[in-house]
Amino acid sequence: MNPGQSKTAIKWKPDHMKRWMLLIIIIMMPTLFMCSDKINVLLITGRNNHEWQLTTPMLQNLLAECGRFEVSVTYTPEKLNPAELHQYDVIVSNWCAWPDVTGMRWQAEFEKAFLAFIAGGKGFVAFHAASATHQDWPEFQKIVGGTWEKDVTGHGPIHTFKVSIENSRHPVTSGLKDFFITDELWHNVKFQPDIHILCSAYSSVEKNGSGKNEPVVIVTNYKKGRNFYNILGHDTTAMQNKAWQTLMLRGIEWAATGKITIPLQEPWPEDSVMANKQSE
Repeated sequence: MNPGQSKTAIKWKPDHMKRWMLLIIIIMMPTLFMCSDKINVLLITGRNNHEWQLTTPMLQNLLAECGRFEVSVTYTPEKLNPAELHQYDVIVSNWCAWPDVTGMRWQAEFEKAFLAFIAGGKGFVAFHAASATHQDWPEFQKIVGGTWEKDVTGHGPIHTFKVSIENSRHPVTSGLKDFFITDELWHNVKFQPDIHILCSAYSSVEKNGSGKNEPVVIVTNYKKGRNFYNILGHDTTAMQNKAWQTLMLRGIEWAATGKITIPLQEPWPEDSVMANKQSE
């Protein structure tokens, strides 16, 4: 271009504009679908021997902030319409009828729909005391994988302890390291025979524990369904732990889809100092 010569503006023909717009749409389409393809979660709560009034909104906020989930909450699971389950990908429970571990079954039609929901390839997730219920419902026990057995299961005082990753090949725990958490550590849980242990923690005798490694995160399969149970998460203090949050987010995603896209939450509580800081 000679000095003083003006630049010639590019003239876009209508056909060229349409082609470029179409190309941009095609390139962006996977991202657009990824953003809109949320997991529909039914969170059941409304009764628990722990502070469900505090833990439920905290879990709900965690899922909302992640951006991967669309959450609906029910406080009366015993009144749910079985026909509505089809719209969800996973059921997450913060509900139990303790101390009534038997005799508090849901309506028969909903129980039937619940089992069909799981068997058909969807998922169920429970945490902490949500397993301490329906002990007269064998199918539920197979799905959740473990429960508090009266006069057998116990725990010491809340303290900081190390959690070990037992299965790094599972999608939920893939890429995760051992961590510390300040929480309640159960021992002698009544487990089903076909559980898969993802994480465990040593239950110290000095803390009134069992003196052995205790499973704290497990998964089960019920026909085509995927189920995740996190025994950790006694209260909102424990739920602030980034490793706990990672396990819950990934556990729910895996139960719903069988895949993991959610990264670990940071900073990772790789020592007791960080675990205690996250519990403040």
